[in-house]
Amino acid sequence: MKTVGTLPRGSIDLALLYAAHDAFRRDLERLAAAVAAGKARAPHVREGWENLKEQLHLHHEVEDAELWPRVRRALGGRRAELAVLKQTTAEHARLEPLVVAVDAALEDGVDLAGAVDRLRTELDVQLRHEEVSALPLVRSALSAEEWTAFAEAVRQRCEKGTQVLIPWIVDGIAPIERSRFLTALPMTVRELNRISWEPRYRKLRLWTV
Repeated sequence: MKTVGTLPRGSIDLALLYAAHDAFRRDLERLAAAVAAGKARAPHVREGWENLKEQLHLHHEVEDAELWPRVRRALGGRRAELAVLKQTTAEHARLEPLVVAVDAALEDGVDLAGAVDRLRTELDVQLRHEEVSALPLVRSALSAEEWTAFAEAVRQRCEKGTQVLIPWIVDGIAPIERSRFLTALPMTVRELNRISWEPRYRKLRLWTV
């Protein structure tokens, strides 16, 4: 089976999207723990937060610009399913002010724990809704050819970002899940991650205090 970037060509495999969701949850837990410990302004914590924002922005950009429009076209006039996609896009937009609020709280120290908790809660609601209602529509609506077109669009948008995306996703996850995730990737991607991307990522020491 040929591949495009990290997405399989010819089949619809949502593992990368689900794994990114888990990584968002993990990093927000790390941020909340740093806040509770009074370490939120430590340099590597701030760098971890900056990376989290970048990954979240890219994830939503890819979905809103490349994935949901394809699903929307494939659904035709199916109103209930289209309403799910509309809600998902609206939920993405509602997260932006909460991210900005965390940034502001990190600078002025006002209600930082509350700002982080509000973002964690809203993001978890959004991710759960997407996992339960929106992502299943990808499998039911898109053809293999449409998925391949999406994969190629992702490759073009995220070619450089993959060097951080893959080691970021596997950062700290359990060995079984790590092995399962990496095994599903193309061999060339696994080797690049092992030899170059992950060693470089570890040197960033994101979230360490």
